[in-house]
Amino acid sequence: MPSLNRKKQSNTLAVVAMFFATMLVIHFMTSFIFNVLPVPIKPTLVHVPVIIASIIYGPRIGASLGFLMGIISVVTNTMILLPTSYLFSPFVPNGNINSLIIAMIPRILIGITPYFVYNFLKNKTGLIIAGAIGSMTNTLFVLGGIFILFANVYSGDVQAMLATVFGANAIAEMVISAILTVAVVPVLEKLAKR
Repeated sequence: MPSLNRKKQSNTLAVVAMFFATMLVIHFMTSFIFNVLPVPIKPTLVHVPVIIASIIYGPRIGASLGFLMGIISVVTNTMILLPTSYLFSPFVPNGNINSLIIAMIPRILIGITPYFVYNFLKNKTGLIIAGAIGSMTNTLFVLGGIFILFANVYSGDVQAMLATVFGANAIAEMVISAILTVAVVPVLEKLAKR
């Protein structure tokens, strides 16, 4: 029995490591591409492996990867100072514990919501919706957290926040997440069953 438990833990660790490595590659590639090319839309794609892992391997692994995505956000915003870095890192000027909440909680939730959405619907449409909702979970909770915890950013203007939520980046992220989820999950599910 202990050896079965150890094997399961090793498999879980291998899955998390594989998806985390994918997230790091996506993070570095998109950062490089979006900094070099003058494109008006710069969607975040790091959350896509979190969504996919959540659907295939469950909310525990999904939440673990979401946690790691939050760590990537904190480290990036600590090392590369941007005008918005204080919203995601408590280790920069004007950052505080609320920055950590915004960086971590929405990302952990990305690893949970797609699993339940897909398991409720259990079909191709469910995959599309789970991918889209996983992406919107990040957008809504990050921007909602900023609206509540850093009220001065939106100055209480709900319309400004909603305009950001439904801006080009958020819509692009939602569409890309939905497409990649419906394309990749069936392939990985077959591989996971072997």
